[in-house]
Amino acid sequence: MTEPSRILLVTGMSGAGKTTALKTFEDMGWETVDNFPLALLDRLLGAPSAEGAEDADRPLAIGIDMRTRGFDADQIVARIARLRIERGGLAEILFLDCSGPELVRRFSETRRRHPLALDRPAADGILRERDLIAPVRRAADHLIDTTDLSTNALQADIRGRFGTTDEMPTLTVLSFGFSRGVPRNADLLFDMRFLRNPHWDQALRPLTGLDQSVVDHIATDPAYADVVGRIEDLLLTLLPRYHTEGKSYVTVAFGCTGGRHRSVHVTERVGQRLRDAGFSPTIIHRDLGDPARNSIGDAPAAKRA
Repeated sequence: MTEPSRILLVTGMSGAGKTTALKTFEDMGWETVDNFPLALLDRLLGAPSAEGAEDADRPLAIGIDMRTRGFDADQIVARIARLRIERGGLAEILFLDCSGPELVRRFSETRRRHPLALDRPAADGILRERDLIAPVRRAADHLIDTTDLSTNALQADIRGRFGTTDEMPTLTVLSFGFSRGVPRNADLLFDMRFLRNPHWDQALRPLTGLDQSVVDHIATDPAYADVVGRIEDLLLTLLPRYHTEGKSYVTVAFGCTGGRHRSVHVTERVGQRLRDAGFSPTIIHRDLGDPARNSIGDAPAAKRA
């Protein structure tokens, strides 16, 4: 029998991101168990690994919250304290917190009911839960406040705290439209509004940077090949350095006015170049599904009123 090299109890306020956290740990190669009664922990640790499983001592993340059978904050703190003694400190608590107003917003948007307020406003359940779970929060080794964090930002925080330097950064190449706001999580941002804009061609306007006719239009810009090639070379130089420095997430963003033509094509081209170089980028077109907007500030002089 081989026990996990590390045990992490993942808990916190309902709606604060426990599911996202556990999924991130799973993606990092941890064994994860959700809503597991802590009374059965010894039985879990004593169970043999699956036959043929690699890394039998891989770390274990256990999700627990107010919905878990037999939840008792004081007993949880005491059990983790005993585990720390038994395992030489390799048992820890990660607590995910979030402000009350943000939790209310999340429950309202998802139309989920708070587990402690099935027939009352979510705010009532949040206040009660915060009081009941306070002992676990005080005993936590790691505290992450997710109030202002996106899903990606929470994942990045977890990877930064619990990942290993041997892991390659999670690479995202993103297209966006400046008219809809600059992405807040971009590590590197490139403005593609200097390229020829297909928006002003009536035949190309309904299309996107995924269509070959739009690609051909953009490629006729005299600066296109040189500038985009230089950007690709820059990224191929920087990305290995980010890996060496242990960065967990790298987001490269390409923007144009509406986020439908120039930025989409350049994102696709650069993403393919990075794949060819051995990276595994995730391609996201943030504003591709939005209707095209006519931007006065981006219009050629001949088209202005």
